[in-house]
Amino acid sequence: MRKSIFARLNNWIIFVLMTIVVLSIVIASTILINFLRKEEIKRVDILVSALKFQQEVETPSLEIQELLLQIYSSNTTIPVIILDKNNEIMVHRNIPPDIEDDSEKIVALAKQMAKSYVPIEIELVKGNKQFVYYDNSRLLNNLQYSPYILGFFILCYFLFSFWFFRTIKKTDEGYLWAGLAKETAHQIGTPLSSMIGWMEIMKLDDPESEGIHEIEKDIERLKTISERFSKIGSVPELNDTDFNATIQENYDYLKTRISRKINFGLHLPNYTISVPHNKILMSWVIENLVKNAVDAMKGEGSISMSVIERNKNIVVEVQDTGSGMTKHQAANAFKPGYSTKKRGWGLGLSLAKRVIQEYHSGDIKIAQTEVGKGTTFRITVKKA
Repeated sequence: MRKSIFARLNNWIIFVLMTIVVLSIVIASTILINFLRKEEIKRVDILVSALKFQQEVETPSLEIQELLLQIYSSNTTIPVIILDKNNEIMVHRNIPPDIEDDSEKIVALAKQMAKSYVPIEIELVKGNKQFVYYDNSRLLNNLQYSPYILGFFILCYFLFSFWFFRTIKKTDEGYLWAGLAKETAHQIGTPLSSMIGWMEIMKLDDPESEGIHEIEKDIERLKTISERFSKIGSVPELNDTDFNATIQENYDYLKTRISRKINFGLHLPNYTISVPHNKILMSWVIENLVKNAVDAMKGEGSISMSVIERNKNIVVEVQDTGSGMTKHQAANAFKPGYSTKKRGWGLGLSLAKRVIQEYHSGDIKIAQTEVGKGTTFRITVKKA
């Protein structure tokens, strides 16, 4: 539990740091854009001052004329339109080339500029007035969207990185569980071979012994378990189609090996259901669900297993009257390593989910659960 809390805390720290980085970049870009905007406004103010000076001085010196010319020519980016009080065009600079010869469009553009910046009024002699209209340069207008575009791409990068590392982690976990399963199958194989040999020797003394027949059944079951583990990590063949037979076979085996205090029932359709599946792995899933149900009931209660046809799908439900789960337990039930029991590694439901989803293209979930009243697991697979 402590590990889970620290893992969540680390996730939140990473999220907060990512958010701070993105916001910092957006804020820094916004500050830079505001600085550039103020600089452009200063340049316009200088241009207006030059225009006023030109109007006030009747015979400016050659040096002043050169200075004024430099001020005018230095503006190569900021669009400027100067109109008189009758909206006659006096000067225009850095406007779109396609409207340079259209006075109506130039005046309309000036009025549009007035929505962004209040035009600057220039008082002339004899009561005449001129108005300087201006707007942001094209570069500044384009830069206005850059913080959001940059923030978006950075966020996408972080999301991609998160997805990438999570995928690597899941892949590594998959290889770990597959290797563990195969090693388990290998370890089971050695004593199992020895048990088969001893069984043959025991048969020589009493071939009709009931105990020997029961041990033989368990040895066959161990063979099946070993084969199940050996298939983890490889792509199994879905050669079996009679789904009813697989479920019935599991039910018959499990019924003889669970407590008699448990009322175990099976409800099958009275017609053949054809589902491509791997009998060994599907049996493993059913056995996991039933054993979890038995543990949840502490050896006493009712288990009901039903097979239902729904459109193009076949649904298997395993319902128990056990202790049920909390929302937190239900949300984590299929995660590798998670278990509510003191014993066990918490791999059963995780591997069951992998068998159903990856190998049979189906789905497995907790359909219903309530603390103190029981749980219903639901498997959904496609018909042939």
